[in-house]
Amino acid sequence: MRLMSFNVNSIRAYLGKNLTEQWQKYNPDVFSIEELKLTEKEHKDFPFAMDGYETYWTVSKVKKGYAGTAVMTKIKPLNVTYGLKDGKYDDEGRVITVEYEKFFYVEMYVPNSGENPSKGEKPKRLPYRMEFEDDLRDYLSDLMKKKPVIVTGDLNVAHNEIDLKHPETNHLSAGFTDEEREAFGKLLDIGFVDTFRTLHPSEVKYSYWSYRFHARENNAGWRLDYFLVSKDIADKVKESYILNDCFGSDHCPVMLDIDL
Repeated sequence: MRLMSFNVNSIRAYLGKNLTEQWQKYNPDVFSIEELKLTEKEHKDFPFAMDGYETYWTVSKVKKGYAGTAVMTKIKPLNVTYGLKDGKYDDEGRVITVEYEKFFYVEMYVPNSGENPSKGEKPKRLPYRMEFEDDLRDYLSDLMKKKPVIVTGDLNVAHNEIDLKHPETNHLSAGFTDEEREAFGKLLDIGFVDTFRTLHPSEVKYSYWSYRFHARENNAGWRLDYFLVSKDIADKVKESYILNDCFGSDHCPVMLDIDL
């Protein structure tokens, strides 16, 4: 089974670049997208779908052209839900959970903790981000009691110093604060495995580059996009990829091959 996730930073802008053949050649069984940036009015007119896939998606209802996620799947799901417990965070279109016979697939765009307000201060939206992290752990813990879980998407955190180009200057930056890194560590503690870092413990590879300062050209990036699996299926993982050769966004896709 091949799974893929890609933050396209606006589905309409990405499709306008005619770059889909870059990742379509990988022929994923399940393909998920973050940052659709569609409005609620466009909800029934999804601009992109692939033949042979069922499509499920959600958008932000509180801010126009913001966030939003989608899952396209060749495998018919048993159930699809939006948001975390009781639909929380679906107001920003952040989470889709697809239940299959043997596992849950949780696709998400984790809230960014925001721009740093000034030098020496932490990002303004960090408390909201920490609330999301607490709710996320509770939600995933409940799912794992039922069957194995695969988590993917833009998790908006570089866990360790190897996961970004300049850790020495970013300890107060969104995505690399102590709080966010510790929250990611707690996800691993409750029973998840970071598939790329487990298979490639010393490889320096990034999935996000700022549009500023020729960051991608200079490979000054961050690893923000992940495939996590619950430990009970970690031995089923065949390979975990970061597809740096796919362009058109400030992120690149990540991909997982797993034998379930």
